Amino acid sequence: MADKHEAAQIRAADPAGIAAAVQLLQAGGLVALPTETVYGLAARADRAVSVAAIYRAKGRPDFNPLIVHVPSVEVARDLAELDDRAEALAAAFWPGALTLVLPLRPDAAIAPAVTAGLPTIALRCPAHPVMRGVLAASGLPLAAPSANRSGGVSPTRAEHVAASLGDAVPLILDGGACAAGLESTIVALREGGAWQVLRPGPITEAEISAILGRGPDAVTSAAIEAPGQLASHYAPGKPVRLNANGAELDEFLIGFGPIAGDLSLSAAGDLAEAAAGLYAALHAGAASSRLRIAVAPIPDQGIGAAINDRLRRAAA
Repeated sequence: MADKHEAAQIRAADPAGIAAAVQLLQAGGLVALPTETVYGLAARADRAVSVAAIYRAKGRPDFNPLIVHVPSVEVARDLAELDDRAEALAAAFWPGALTLVLPLRPDAAIAPAVTAGLPTIALRCPAHPVMRGVLAASGLPLAAPSANRSGGVSPTRAEHVAASLGDAVPLILDGGACAAGLESTIVALREGGAWQVLRPGPITEAEISAILGRGPDAVTSAAIEAPGQLASHYAPGKPVRLNANGAELDEFLIGFGPIAGDLSLSAAGDLAEAAAGLYAALHAGAASSRLRIAVAPIPDQGIGAAINDRLRRAAA
């Protein structure tokens, strides 16, 4: 009997692979495919049974809403109310690694489970050519959280998806390693001009402030409004110790800068390089024979804030 690594169907993200993915998605099935951030587990966002299949494959809590991927701002306008701030952010960062949480249009053709009962929807227009090709050819908005078991380490390679989800996903399009390596920045636009970063990511708070012309407001909500807000998330299945200057005997050390470790996120201390390799490093630590994982200190500036956000949740 094949193990779950072999059961998942990995295909090259070539025209034939994309055509097979489109056919499966239009029929209501699941497909894992690359974006510039991480691999996503996609299904059509307008069909409840398809969305339920995402939750079932991931073991995902049903109070956690899903990001809907769209090919353009024009399609986004069909699903959400975009004010001047949203239009400005979309013009600056789409296609790209920014998700906007916006008021859901009453007539939007979106399955209720996508928004987890909230009056808002999380939208992103991705830049990766494979995801863009699938969106264009399918003609569908696609709900696509990270393609891994809920709470686990996000996948940045096709083999990460196969190892985590096995035969729960019938098709994985292999587009190589994801360039950014961290999930998108999520920004909620509130009434009265307020806004809030719900999840830090590749696009920094400073870049968003430069567009919106003001700092974020400390607006909080008891509801889980977007992916990645759970206190424990991105967990590798082993205890994780942060800000480690060296490894103890039973630890796999993920280095950064002058701390080499068993592998380094970036020997040069480059935060973008560290972000791109973060999840692959956590996967390597999880697969090692050592019982715990230690991570060298990461500067909490720029994209380092997003890296540390993921590490804190992995260690929770």
